[in-house]
Amino acid sequence: MISNKKDPVSIIKACFLILAIAIAFSFVSTAFSARTHAQTVASSDDLPSFKNLGGIIPNSTGLPRVSLGSFARNILETTGIYAFFTDAIQGETPSGIPITVLGWQELLMVLVGFLIIYLGAAKGFEPLLLIPIGFGTVFVNIPFAGMGNPGVWNETLKLWEHQGFLDIIYKAGVGNEFFPLLIFVGIGAMTDFGPLIANPKTALLGAASQFGVFGTMFFISFANFLPSVAFNMKEACATAIIGGADGPTTIYISAKLAPHLMATVAVAAYSYMALVPIIQPPIMKLLTTKQERLIRMQQLRPVSQTEKVCFPILTFALALTLIPSAAPLIGCLMFGNFLRECKVVDRLSDTSQNALMNIVSMFLSLGVGSQMTPEKFLNPSSLIIVVMGLIAFCIATATGILVAKFMNLFLKEKINPLIGSAGVSAVPMAARVANKVGLEEDPGNFLLMHAMGPNVAGVIGTAIAAGVMIAVYGGH
Repeated sequence: MISNKKDPVSIIKACFLILAIAIAFSFVSTAFSARTHAQTVASSDDLPSFKNLGGIIPNSTGLPRVSLGSFARNILETTGIYAFFTDAIQGETPSGIPITVLGWQELLMVLVGFLIIYLGAAKGFEPLLLIPIGFGTVFVNIPFAGMGNPGVWNETLKLWEHQGFLDIIYKAGVGNEFFPLLIFVGIGAMTDFGPLIANPKTALLGAASQFGVFGTMFFISFANFLPSVAFNMKEACATAIIGGADGPTTIYISAKLAPHLMATVAVAAYSYMALVPIIQPPIMKLLTTKQERLIRMQQLRPVSQTEKVCFPILTFALALTLIPSAAPLIGCLMFGNFLRECKVVDRLSDTSQNALMNIVSMFLSLGVGSQMTPEKFLNPSSLIIVVMGLIAFCIATATGILVAKFMNLFLKEKINPLIGSAGVSAVPMAARVANKVGLEEDPGNFLLMHAMGPNVAGVIGTAIAAGVMIAVYGGH
């Protein structure tokens, strides 16, 4: 039938013929064997056919009968529009107070999610973070979708059943320390500590910015005098750490001390990181004179490869001996940096900087967005967290500038106070903003490398601040 040249048309015809014969045999055998089996199992209930219109289909017992009217009604009652008007779901606020979540509140959170997506995609505010957070927010608030369903624990199988997609992500790495620590490995691999090593005194500016973290804890205590607001010290720590402008550290400490606040504090931290170009310049110009903004700093000295290799090892050694509770964060940061600087594991360094960082950032952001539900976000305490996070960020920016001005009273080689604003951990955004403001005053005054010193010092400082809070208030 098929020639030696293997004509494609002939091959196709042969395949269709074989397929048709197989289907015919399968149909005939199924038709006879199924009816015989049905008679064997239950001879009185034959399968339905033209001769037996009242027959019962196997395994259909208990299924509801659906008429045309009930079908249309079921479709209507499972639409998102219907749910947004009629939903009433029981939940709990972050403080444990029972609350009824209404459909319009779910709709509001969906709109918030789309707003976050818009800010990331259209305005360029930290798109790698805000876009997944926005989609996570939309996903978890879709009625009937169950994407954030916590599932049911099966004691026999020792696993969660019927979990939603977002809950799997959250439990896998967001609600614990897994994803934040992996992010720190990536940050370490992407960070050049050379500017800090070349000018060690700028580490004081990174430390000064932590006044924003600890100072805000006192402001939060005053917020407890407001109605429907009650923060304990663990919750105050999770809120105050926003001032460090370090998203992974914020998630890490909230997972340790106040998991129920994670959504609000994480979104606030990432939002303020994205708004660095808007928040910081007015504070920088308010606290500095034109003459101070025109200060030119000397070029940094070259840093040897030996110094760069030794720095992560020595920093980690100090952390684990003096502040063990901060060692996980600093250790992962320095591990990633050692991969970068040792020059013998380029593949690991490249993976940490790119593939690992991108994948974990996406899952981490989706997991954060999954916590953006009405009962956790639409309450007075959440609004206070957003306000206090802004206060913390502003204090951190201001104290970095003021400490730089104070240092100039004793230094022969003056520091441009603008680089003090880079003491927050938003790397490298804060350093770029300091450089931009400096260029506005003097187009030839490049401050970027000088600002990177306090910027990377701020990452270490915020991790140390988190370790101190965990050591004092629990989490071990």
